[in-house]
Amino acid sequence: MFSATELQPVWYGDRQPPLHLRAIAALYGVVVGLRSAAYSSGLLRRTRLPVPVVVIGNINAGGTGKTPLALAVIEALRARGYRPGVISRGHGGSARVPMRVDAGSDPAVAGDEPCLIARASGAPVAIGRSRVAAARLLLDEDAADVLIADDGLQHYALGRDVEICVIDGVRRFGNGRLLPAGPLREPAARAAACTFRVCNGATPAADEIAMQLEGADAFSLDETLPARRLTEFAGQRVHAVAGIGNPARFFSQLRAAGIDIVEHAFDDHHAFAPADIAFGDGLPVLMTEKDAVKCAEFAGPRQWFVPVVARLPEQFFDALAARLRRNG
Repeated sequence: MFSATELQPVWYGDRQPPLHLRAIAALYGVVVGLRSAAYSSGLLRRTRLPVPVVVIGNINAGGTGKTPLALAVIEALRARGYRPGVISRGHGGSARVPMRVDAGSDPAVAGDEPCLIARASGAPVAIGRSRVAAARLLLDEDAADVLIADDGLQHYALGRDVEICVIDGVRRFGNGRLLPAGPLREPAARAAACTFRVCNGATPAADEIAMQLEGADAFSLDETLPARRLTEFAGQRVHAVAGIGNPARFFSQLRAAGIDIVEHAFDDHHAFAPADIAFGDGLPVLMTEKDAVKCAEFAGPRQWFVPVVARLPEQFFDALAARLRRNG
C-alpha cells in the first residue's frame, strides 16, 4: 500500500513520480473512465431519492475543507427554511451496515467526520458504504427535506441535484496526475463539471467561490474549563497534533497566531491512542476538532481543540437554495 503522507512530496512537489506509480495511475485512469462511462450511459444505475441531494466532495485525495463547508451549508439551508440531513461513508469507522449517528456515537464505529457533524450541527446523520442505503435509513426516520452527502463526489450510484467540489487554494491539483502518481481521484476536468467550485484559501479562479476557514478560540477537552482565545497561546511552545488530510494547514493556522509549535502529523482518520497526545513535558496540546472527537475519552485539561468555521459569500448560499428550489 502507498501512504498518502509519504507521497505528498511527489504529489505537491517537483519530484517526478516513479515509473511504477505512473503505470498504476494509467491503469487507474482506465478504470475511472470506464466506471464514469457506465453510469453516464445507464449501464450502471443511479438511484434518485425523493428529496434533493447536495454532494460535497473533492477530486484530491485527502482534506480540502469539505466538513467545515458541510457544516456551513447545513446552517445556511436551515436559515432558508430547509431541514437538512447528512449522509456519509463513515471513513475511519468500523461499521459495516448503515447506521444512525448522533452526538453520543463512537467515532471508532461511525467515523470521525460524521460524529463531528452530528455533534457540531445537531442535524440527523446516517452513514453507510452505500449512501443510498444511508439516505433511506435517514428518510425513514426523519423529516429531512434535503440531504447533504459529505465526501460523495465519486459515489455515482447516488443521484444528485447539486455537486460542490472543494479545491485547496494553495495546493490546487498538485502535479495534476491521477492516483497514486498524483493526488487526483479523477481528472482535473471533473471539477469543472460540478455545479459549484469552492476554493479554500488563497485566491480563487474566476469561476470559483472563495472560502476562508476561521478559528479564533481553543476549547479544552476537559469541559469544566472555559474557552481561551487562540491568541492567548501566542509566544508559548505547544504540541500541535493533526490527523487530517492536510496537517500543514492546521500548523500554519497556529503559527499565524504567533504560537511556537512542535508538529505531530498523523495520517487522515488516525485512530488516536492516549500515548499519541501525551508528551510528558507539561506543554499544552492543540489539535483539530476532528481529532478531538476521537481523543475526548482519554484527554485531560492540557489538551485543547481549535474548531474552524467556513466563511463564504451569502450569494453562494442564495444560489444553492435557488438551485434546490428549481430541482425540488
